[in-house]
Order: sequence, then C-alpha cells, then structure tokens
Amino acid sequence: MAIGRFQCGVAALIRSAVDGRYLLLRRAHSKDYAAGVWECVTGRLEQGEGFEQALQREVIEEIGTPVRLQCILGTSHFHRGAPSPATEFVGVVYGCILDNPNAVVSSAEHSEHRWLSAPEALRLLSADDPSTSWMRGIIGRCEVLWRHLPQPWVVLAERLGLETDA
Repeated sequence: MAIGRFQCGVAALIRSAVDGRYLLLRRAHSKDYAAGVWECVTGRLEQGEGFEQALQREVIEEIGTPVRLQCILGTSHFHRGAPSPATEFVGVVYGCILDNPNAVVSSAEHSEHRWLSAPEALRLLSADDPSTSWMRGIIGRCEVLWRHLPQPWVVLAERLGLETDA
C-alpha cells in the first residue's frame, strides 16, 4: 500500500451524569459512510486544531451542547471506506459526561438518538459491520474503566484537560 498522510479523528462516548446511560446516535441515511449505523459523536480534526478542541466542536455541532471530558478510552486506526492513503485515520476516543441529557438536540447528521444502559446499547448494536463492532468494544471498555477510574483523576482531567501538548 502506498504511504499516505494520516487524517485524525475524535470520538466522544457520552454518558449521562444522571443515570449512567450512553448516548447513541443513528447516522442519517443520507451519509456517505456507515449510513443508518448507530454510533457516538465522531468527527475529524480541522487544520491546526487540537484533539480536545475538535471533540468539543464536534459534540456541539452534533448534539448542541458541550460535555465534560473524563478520560481517554483508547486510540483507533481505521479506514473510512476501502483501504487507501486517502481513507486512513488515526483517532482518539474520549469518555465524556453530559450533566443534562435533556439538552441534546439532534443535528442533520443523525436521524435519531437514544439514551441506553450498557446492556440495552449492546443489544441494539447487534450488526456485524466494523463500525458497530467498534462501538460494542468501546462501550465494553468504558464499563470497565468507569468502575476503576479514581475520583481524583476525574477532577484533575476536568480541570486540566487530557492533552499533553498545551
């Protein structure tokens, strides 16, 4: 495969501060990639933008309200479509909290949204496509992490952010 340049993406797995349910969004059927698939907030970094800045921009664009960043759930390397240098991405997945789940306003990027417990989300995410498999893995990882995340870390992450290049 030819050597390309990496595009960067972000994802926000958002939990409700009220009851711990996850926000899942269904991609609009008009989308060019993964139409109709359930996902979390996702997006690309713009030129000169940091990961956390891009994450908050994407969250506001897609659900109309900011979130609190709590942790990094992982990184991802993927192709958005058929593998080629033009479709290659590196992504960072953040665990986020939304204090007011009723503040969500769907954008044109999604046809619907649902707040679901982890078991409900995993039942909904039953398709075998790569995007859905990825979402199941992220929710599973988040469930484990939330049980072990120390409160002092949460406070520090919210105060200072999670990027180290500032």
